[in-house]
Amino acid sequence: MDPAQLHPALMRFARERLEPRLPDQIRDLADAPRLRALEARFVEEELAAVQPFVRDAPRDPDSFVRWFEDLRETGPGQGDPLFSWLARSATLQQMKWFLAQEVAGEAGFDDLLALTQIKMPVQAKLELARNYWDEMGRGRAAAMHGPLLSDLARALGVRADPDEIVWESLALANLMVALALDRRYAYHSIGALGAVELTAPGRVAQVDRGLARLGVPRGARRYFTLHATLDLKHSESWNREVLHPLVAQEPRAAQAIAEGAVMRLRAGARCFDRYRQELGLQPAEPAEDVAVAP
Repeated sequence: MDPAQLHPALMRFARERLEPRLPDQIRDLADAPRLRALEARFVEEELAAVQPFVRDAPRDPDSFVRWFEDLRETGPGQGDPLFSWLARSATLQQMKWFLAQEVAGEAGFDDLLALTQIKMPVQAKLELARNYWDEMGRGRAAAMHGPLLSDLARALGVRADPDEIVWESLALANLMVALALDRRYAYHSIGALGAVELTAPGRVAQVDRGLARLGVPRGARRYFTLHATLDLKHSESWNREVLHPLVAQEPRAAQAIAEGAVMRLRAGARCFDRYRQELGLQPAEPAEDVAVAP
């Protein structure tokens, strides 16, 4: 099936399964079996594609954590020139196009955490809970992380027009939801979420620099400012409190966690490549430091 048709359909299917409804509001999805089969095929294809990258992932917990942390440098999409370009060269209109893709592909990290932690061992579960509490603004609605991206989009007049959203962005969200919803992929979801915490800080810091350069006030760009620093702490705790004990308890989980992490990074790299094509980027230039405005 054409991915440009598949992923909008899977996105709608995910929404139907996740959004709260009353009994008389539940739609009888006659197409659900076909959509589940398409989703399963999509995940299996993504899984098959990462096998060459993860075949040597160790099962010893110390070695595995080191392998996982190396993904920050060696994983798909790391150091992509898109982000240095956003920091120093993108116009406001180009930045808004990028943000529209990000908003459309946002699966809701807090909800993914909540789904993934079900029945996890206590040590991992507690760290997932601490991470979730941070995502929820520690009980303050104004500090919840999820709405901050939407707040920025509203402040800049960004609309995620379905006709302008590339399928790669939707595929990223669909992958994350598929892993979190299916307990067969619970460890894969752990890896995928951990990969976000591991690799996001460098990227979001460069987006924040670009927004500052374009005159976006600090308050409006808080989503990126916050994640540029907080995710560093989250990643350290995730690797220590989630990955290490899970692999120590079940060494076979290392393979699944590794697969999930690389699946997520590969899906992100696919987005970056498409974004660069759409934005007409030239080959990467040497990175330069860009000062962040107050």
